Amino acid sequence: MHRGMRNKFFVLLCVVLALFWGCGNTSSSDSSDCDMDSVFAMPTFDVDSAYSFVERQCDFGPRVPGTDAHTACLKWLVSEFSRLGADTVIVQEGFARIYSGDMKPLRNVIVSFNASSDRRLLFCAHWDSRPFADNELLVENRRRAILGADDGASGVGVLLELARILGLNPPSVGVDIILFDLEDWGAPEWEHSVLAEGEDWCLGSRYWALHRHIPGYRPEYAILLDMVGGNDERFYREYFSERNAKWLNDKVWGQASALGLSSRFVDEIGGAITDDHLPLYDIASIPSIDIVAFNQNRDNGFPEYWHTLKDDMSNISKTTLSDVGNLVVSLVY
Repeated sequence: MHRGMRNKFFVLLCVVLALFWGCGNTSSSDSSDCDMDSVFAMPTFDVDSAYSFVERQCDFGPRVPGTDAHTACLKWLVSEFSRLGADTVIVQEGFARIYSGDMKPLRNVIVSFNASSDRRLLFCAHWDSRPFADNELLVENRRRAILGADDGASGVGVLLELARILGLNPPSVGVDIILFDLEDWGAPEWEHSVLAEGEDWCLGSRYWALHRHIPGYRPEYAILLDMVGGNDERFYREYFSERNAKWLNDKVWGQASALGLSSRFVDEIGGAITDDHLPLYDIASIPSIDIVAFNQNRDNGFPEYWHTLKDDMSNISKTTLSDVGNLVVSLVY
């Protein structure tokens, strides 16, 4: 390299270092003046792709464990994650006791990217849908299974699109995706549960927390996505998430603010909800939070279509999926 090239290289190096130094020392109030995309380009979250993943799950019908739709969707999920470039795709088979005392088979789907990395992040959703539309006004409809477009399929759709991105843009950290089964098999109001309060829900995550696919597996943190596609939905800091992993809530809601998503991710404490993040924290000691459509200012906290036959694709917003998906992608990259 001759002297002229060395001088040009030195100038270029100074520019790059200045970019890094300037961005690293920009106050939060000036963050808009420092465009990190000029240094790093974040992969694009394709919301049309995510929406199609949600729609495809609904095409199978209600994914209630033990049904043909559940079996067919499982086969499709395994095929899709493999096609999208996952290093490993595991179906964890087990049994869990439901509210009646009977044992029910479950199938958790566990997917890994950059499997050799010791530093790992975990993203989760549940892929089953509720066997009871117990919030329906008409009594005769309450024993029908729900489609679960938002309650289940939306989180899975975001994570399938994340998997597509991970396959095309290998991450510097290890990323695991777990789709939990039997999350939504809690006792309906007309049935008595033989289990302790709350323990008839989140059965797939409880099983996984007790039987992790890798002994001692413990990622840096876990983020659960549940009902993340609703029209005009806003997400609050869930109470148990705040209590158990406030630093992670701070990280995620702070990142949302940096992305200009403060109107979507409201920086206020919301209500408390039993969901798949609790077994991860309580049993497996993994810092875990829940991004969930729960607002304690609503009548029952959830959208009006929750646990009804109206939980279909008409309630799925591409804008909401895009905001949640871009936040998740930014956390990885």
